[in-house]
Amino acid sequence: MSSATATVPTERARPGTAPKEGVSFAALLDETLGRDSGFEGSVVTGRIVRLTDEFAIVDVGLKSEGRVLLKEFASPGTTPEVHPGDVVELYVERYEDRDGSIVLSREKARREEAWTNLEKAFEANQRVTGRIYGRVKGGFTVDLGGAIAFLPGSQVDIRPVRDVTPLMETPQPFQILKMDRARGNIVVSRRAVLEETRAEQRSELIQGLKEGQILDGVVKNVTDYGAFVDLGGVDGLLHVTDIAWRRINHPSEALAIGQPVRVQVIRFNPETQRISLGMKQLEADPWDGVAAKYPPGAKFTGRVTNITDYGAFVELEPGVEGLVHVSEMSWTKKNVHPGKIVATSQEVEVVVLDVDAAKRRISLGLKQVSQNPWEAFLEAHPVGSTVEGEVRNITEFGLFIGVAAELDGMVHLSDISWDDSGELAITRFNKGDMVKAKVLDVDVEKERISLGIKQLREDPAASALERVHKGDIVTCVVTAVQSNGIEVSVEDVLTGFIRRAELARDKAENRPDRFAVGEKVDAKVVSIDRAARRLGLTIKGKEMDEEKQAMADFGSSDSGASLGDILGAAIRRRNQQAEQENK
Repeated sequence: MSSATATVPTERARPGTAPKEGVSFAALLDETLGRDSGFEGSVVTGRIVRLTDEFAIVDVGLKSEGRVLLKEFASPGTTPEVHPGDVVELYVERYEDRDGSIVLSREKARREEAWTNLEKAFEANQRVTGRIYGRVKGGFTVDLGGAIAFLPGSQVDIRPVRDVTPLMETPQPFQILKMDRARGNIVVSRRAVLEETRAEQRSELIQGLKEGQILDGVVKNVTDYGAFVDLGGVDGLLHVTDIAWRRINHPSEALAIGQPVRVQVIRFNPETQRISLGMKQLEADPWDGVAAKYPPGAKFTGRVTNITDYGAFVELEPGVEGLVHVSEMSWTKKNVHPGKIVATSQEVEVVVLDVDAAKRRISLGLKQVSQNPWEAFLEAHPVGSTVEGEVRNITEFGLFIGVAAELDGMVHLSDISWDDSGELAITRFNKGDMVKAKVLDVDVEKERISLGIKQLREDPAASALERVHKGDIVTCVVTAVQSNGIEVSVEDVLTGFIRRAELARDKAENRPDRFAVGEKVDAKVVSIDRAARRLGLTIKGKEMDEEKQAMADFGSSDSGASLGDILGAAIRRRNQQAEQENK
C-alpha cells in the first residue's frame, strides 16, 4: 500500500485580523490540530496542484499540500493518466506528529468507495464487474474496482476449467456470495452468473428446439458410447456412431473435452427433454453412388480398421468399409484367425466381390488378389503329368504329398500299388520321403489334387483285361475258401469271386469246403470291373451252358440216346480236357 505525507504549517493570522486576546499560540495550535485530526479514516476530495517525477502534490484543504505517489493512480505496468487540476479522492489515514504531518492514500480511498458500492450491490443481489488477476491457494483473486475478493476454484465455471489464462485480466460479471467489511473478506462466484444465464438460455433453447436444427456446442464429457455436448444451457448426446461416417472405436479418437463442435438435432423428446445429436449428418453420405464407385471384380487398396473372429474390416475411404470374410482371406490357410494374416492399420489390396448399397455392405476378397494356386498348379501340371514331392502326412486313407509351397496332393490307398493292397503298400512310406506321382485329377472348386503312384508304370493286368470278355470260360486258381464262396485268381493278375450259389448246378454240390486252395477250376465270366481288375464268375452257369450244348449236339427224339449217355459223354470230355491242361 502506498501513502503520501503532508505538512500542516502553523496557521497565520489572516490579513486585517488580530489574534484573540487571552489565547496563547499553543492553544490555538491545539485547537487547529484537534479539528484537523477529525479527518482521520475519512475520504476527502483534493485537487492536484502539480506533478513531480514521483509524486502528485494535492491540495486537500488542510494546512499544507499532501503528496501521493504517482503509481497509486495507475495499474501495475501502466502510465498514470493524471494532470494538474484533476480532482481526486484520497483517504486520510492518520496524523503522524504535532508538526502536522499526515498520511494520505489514493488506494484506500478507492477501496472505501468500492466497498460502499459493493455493499449496495450485495444487499440488492446485483452482479458486480471484476477482473481475475492472480492465483492463490484454492482459487483466484479478483479486483472489484479497488476491493480485493476471493474466487474459489469451484466457482470459476459450471464445469472444471483446466486453463483459466483466457479469463485473466478480462472484465466479467460476478455474484457476491459473502462479504465481511470488518475482516475485509469478499467471496464471489462466476459460476452463479453462468448458471443463471444458462437457465435462461436453456428455457429459450428448449422452446425453439426442433429436429434437423443445426447448433453450435462444446463437448462437455466423453464416454465409451459417445459424447455429451453443451448446447448452451442444455446437454445433448452425440452417439459414437453419429460422430463420423468412418469407423470410430472410441469417441476420444475424434473429440476432446472443451472442443467446440457443430451438430444437428437428430431426435428431440419434449417430455423427457432428451436430445440426440449427430455430426456426420452435416457431411455428404459417402455411400451415395458406392455401387458405381466399387464394381465387383475391381481392385482397391484399403486400411484394416478392425479384426474379428469372422474376418477383417477394410476402409476403402473415410466412411466406407468392406468385410473380408475369413474364408476369403487366404487360398491355403484354413481355420486360421484373421489376426494371423493381417494386422490393424495395415494397408492391403482387396478385390470387390459384392456390393449391397441398401444394407451398406461391401464384400471383399483378399485371396483373389493373387492367382488361385490350384488353377496355377493345373496350368503348370496338367492331368497326366508327373510331379515329385515330399510325403507330408500319412493317414488311414492315403498319402499327402507336397506339390507346391502350400499345396498338397493325395494318393489314395487304391492308387499306391498295382500288386499289393493299399494297407500293405502304405506301410512302405515314411514322412519326409521324396516320391514321384502322376497327376490324376485337379478339382479347382473343391481345391483337391488327386495323385497316383502305381500309375507311373503300366497296369500288369491291362493285357489280361483286353483278352477277357463277358461269357468267356476261364481257368481259375482258388486263393481263399470262405463260407459264402471262394476267392480265385485269373492269369495271376486278375481276381474273382464265385458265390456259394454259383459253385455247382446241383444244389447239393454248392459247398465251398469241397474246394481247396491252389485247386484249378473252370468258370464262366459274368461281369468285369476293369477299375478294380476283378471278375464276376460262375461254375453253375458254365455247367448249364455245357448241358445245353450237349443237348444240341447229341440229344434228339430219333437218336435213342438217353440223357445219361449224353451227360456221361460230356463229363468224360471235360475231364479229358482238364487232364490235358494240368499236364
